Parts: sequence; structure tokens; C-alpha cells
Amino acid sequence: MTVPTGPPIYLDHNATTPVDPRVTAVCLPYLTDHFGNPSSGHTYGHTARHAVDTARASVAEFLGCAPDEVVFTGSGSESDTLAIRGAALAGSGDHVITQVTEHPAVLAACDALRRLHGFQVTELPVDEHGLVDPGALAAALTDRTVLVSIMHANNETGTVQPIRELAALAHARGALFHTDAAQSAGKLDLSDLGVDLLTIAGHKMYAPKGVGALYVRKGLDLEPTVYGGGQESGRRGGTENVALVVALGTAARLAMDDHGAPQRLQHLRDLLHHLLDENLPGRVHLNGHPTRRVPNTLNVSIDGTLGAALLAAVPGIAASTGSACHEGETRPSAVLTAMGHPSDRALAALRLTLGRSTTADDIQYAATQLTAAAS
Repeated sequence: MTVPTGPPIYLDHNATTPVDPRVTAVCLPYLTDHFGNPSSGHTYGHTARHAVDTARASVAEFLGCAPDEVVFTGSGSESDTLAIRGAALAGSGDHVITQVTEHPAVLAACDALRRLHGFQVTELPVDEHGLVDPGALAAALTDRTVLVSIMHANNETGTVQPIRELAALAHARGALFHTDAAQSAGKLDLSDLGVDLLTIAGHKMYAPKGVGALYVRKGLDLEPTVYGGGQESGRRGGTENVALVVALGTAARLAMDDHGAPQRLQHLRDLLHHLLDENLPGRVHLNGHPTRRVPNTLNVSIDGTLGAALLAAVPGIAASTGSACHEGETRPSAVLTAMGHPSDRALAALRLTLGRSTTADDIQYAATQLTAAAS
């Protein structure tokens, strides 16, 4: 094993990914030479418009949809808001359904519908692995349900929901289905989920922060979140950020070309789990589904530790916990608590998430350092 001498080993890819140098190289000219407004009728505008169209085609191919079904946004959270608020306000019902372990952007958007527009919001429970029971969704659906929003993969545990089955249940009752796929983009196939709306975020797939996209099924009406000059088929006003749109298109293209990435990440993730389990026998507990999980995510609790303190003791590793720190008080992860785990297990959780640059040496080093700090 080579001992790292540079910056900490980065195992926090679910929080954000580093920008791929190939993405940077492609998008930089659109901050300098190719500065035109895509709506302008001259050469500068035509160059920018072509770049946006090319990026849209790449994202569409990545998602398995038509280019005119891709709406560029400023983030995954904005995509979630456009999907949830847009579909709910354009629909005829007044009931939306989500789940307790959903991303905060989705929960907040649903709560805003309740507070500001009088919608009823149902939050479905999850089991000990973080999965929604399709039977619970079927029981919650009513004739007033306009939208169901359930994330594809959880950002803390990596648990993957049975989206196709859940979407079919929603459609059978006349409701639309949205999924936040920010954590599964580039790790799982998104082309055959059977959903009406799907969110991705650039900074979860090696593009910069500040750009996202929303798949909107053809023919679906949405109330815009940003009003303006009719950009993005009238769904998101504002002059396009051409450089970041190009970056997202490039990131989508790179993800499609990197066919072996999920298998490599799963191998390294499982190696890290094995080493921790072997070095700390009986003390390491997996949080999340053992098999229905994105390939890069390992969330474990180590008996007798606090996750935040353990990470503070290993400055050579950059990772995270699911706990929230507020005014000096550390609170257990709401996701793990909703899964039925006691507070001591939730407070001990480590979220170790791998990425494109992670090596076997990184895994060996991380396992050694975490073992020493937990012993």
C-alpha cells in the first residue's frame, strides 16, 4: 500500500464530485471566446445555441429520452422544485405523496405546497433497509393524488427504490411520478424507469455546481418555477448558462463512455466493507440495503464510536456522517432514525462514498486509518 502524502483521500462523492478535467477543458471556451447569448441572431449567438443543443442531445441520450424532454436548470434542487411545484400546480388534484427519507429539496417543496397552496402531503414510511413498501403507496393513493415523488437512490445509504413498480402504481391511479436520480446518475441505468419527471445534478456527476437537468415527459404541462423570456420551452426563464450546460452535456457523455465504472466502484466499496469488518469483528453494521444499493456507497456504524469524532481523528480521510450539527449539538441522521435504528447507531454512522479517482490503495489506507482510530 502506498501511503498518501498529498491531500486527504476523498470519500465524499455523494456530497459532490470533483470536476473532471475533461469537463473543465470543454466548457472553459464558453466563458471566454464563445460568450454569445443563445437567443441572439448573429454568429456569437449561433455558436452558443449550437453548444446548448449539442449538450441537450447528450443529456437526452444519457437519460434515454428525446432532446425536447430535457430542461436545463440551476441545480438538482431547482429541478426537484420545478417537477413538484410545477406538476402539482398544473394538475387538478391537491394531494402529493413522498417518503420520510427523501432529499430535503423534495420534502421542502412538498411542504411549501401544503403551506402555500393547501395541499395534503403524505410521507410514506420505510423499512429497516430504507425501502418504501409498494403496498403502502397503493394504500395512500387517492383520486386527488396529483404527484408521487420518491428518490431513486438515497444520498446517505445508497438504497435503491423499486421505482418502476412504484411509478406503475401511481399511473394506475392517474398520478404523475417524479424521481430524484441525482445519486444514481452515472451509476445506474436511468433510461427505463417509467417515470414522468426525473432530476439530475451536475455536481454529482463530475460537472460543476450550479447546473442540473429535469426530464419532463413529452406532453406534460408544468407551471414554471422561473418566469422569463420563454427559455427551456417556457419552463425555466433566464438566459442559459452556456458554459455549465456544456459541462453537464460533457459529463453525461463521459458517463456513457465509462462502461466499467459501476463494477469497479462496487468492487472497491465491498473491499472497504470487508476490511473494516475483518479488522473490527462484530462491530461494523451496514446501514442500507445489502444488495439494492448504488455501487459507490458504503454507510456503516461502528460500535463504540461517534461518526463525527471518528472522522475528526483521521484527517487523512475526507468523508461524512449523516448526522446534523446544530448550535453545537449533534443530532442523529433523520434517514437512519426513520429506518428504525437507535440513536447510538445513527450517531456512529460513516458515509464512505467512492468515485472516479478512488484507487485500491486509497481503500487500504482508509481501512487502516479508520480501524486504528476505532480500536
